[in-house]
Amino acid sequence: MKFFKVRVIVMPREGLLDPQGKTVEQSLKKLGFKGLSDVRMGKVISLKMAAENRSKVEDAVKDMCRKLLANPVTEDYFIEID
Repeated sequence: MKFFKVRVIVMPREGLLDPQGKTVEQSLKKLGFKGLSDVRMGKVISLKMAAENRSKVEDAVKDMCRKLLANPVTEDYFIEID
């Protein structure tokens, strides 16, 4: 068994309202930051996982995302495996 470091990035789907991102964007502009648009807020989940190979890790993490980590209706996810 090998250990794999995994990072899952979960973001609101493009085109859907992101109130948290909009609030952060407005606050940054009030603080004087210029040139901002379409600020999106998401979440990052890091984990270490033991498995026989990278493919098994990827399959398991996709299953985790579908069942718990991401809302398939409103969020997209991206998986990074080291």
